[in-house]
Amino acid sequence: MSTLTLVVVAIDDRVPGIRTLTLARADRGELPSFTPGSHIVIQCADGANAYSLTGESTAPHEYVVSVLECPQGRGGSRWIHRCLAVGATVVAHHPRSAFAPVLRATRHLLIAAGIGITPMVSHLRSARRWGRDARLLYVHREGRGAYVEEVASLTDHASLFIDRASFLAALSPALASQPFGTHVYICGPSQFIDDVVAIATDLGWPGSRIHVEHFGGDLAPGDPFEVELSCSGDIFTVESGVSLLESLTARGHSVPSLCHQGVCGECRVPVRSGQVLHRDLYLSDDERRDSMMACVSRGSGRVELDL
Repeated sequence: MSTLTLVVVAIDDRVPGIRTLTLARADRGELPSFTPGSHIVIQCADGANAYSLTGESTAPHEYVVSVLECPQGRGGSRWIHRCLAVGATVVAHHPRSAFAPVLRATRHLLIAAGIGITPMVSHLRSARRWGRDARLLYVHREGRGAYVEEVASLTDHASLFIDRASFLAALSPALASQPFGTHVYICGPSQFIDDVVAIATDLGWPGSRIHVEHFGGDLAPGDPFEVELSCSGDIFTVESGVSLLESLTARGHSVPSLCHQGVCGECRVPVRSGQVLHRDLYLSDDERRDSMMACVSRGSGRVELDL
């Protein structure tokens, strides 16, 4: 996979716990354009992490990402918060999206919590540019809302909340009142995503109109599921809180891996049959038909792998 060497040209620490980086080529040349909802994978001290792009998407000269510091995380956010300074260089992969707006949608309902606002910013930019109908619900801790001013400049249809109770009071009516053809996009902590998806499903939203973006390292343990390996006939259970990658490695199967967060594409394994709960930020919809990322994605029931 080709990479970009980028220079940190600006750092913004105004929102507590969130560091915003502006990255550019050393010669300030044009960077690859990207689809709204895209992220870049930055090679960090401990591997690689994905961060949503929030700036202009067409022929940009800068990439902008915002990183929440996670003291108990794997270290990527700590490295960005504590080690990077203006003038430092980073290596990043080209932009990739698994969270693009569906162009045939009659309306785009964006629902975000905390740092989950980041992919929504480029959605709002695109909606404004192309005259699409986009609405936002955003809940964040008081004083820790990222892109609040930017959101206000991009849309008149944003509802912001600083407490869970008021957000939940508005959520169900918002989901229940959308016109036919609306698609909903959800990003935030794993439990937040699961809760919003459950409410939407209970209200009759089909899965084809619900789109989610998980952040690597913030995944619920998941339910146990069975795996069958087609080559050997071996059948085993992947327990809750244990990844498929860990289970395969424990059984002597060598699976390449790097990020352990579903962003680098190294641990892709072929799927012959079964229902996969995709949690990665790498595979396209077409690729998900016969593949899964062993580090983060899970099965439902039994999954047969072509291994």
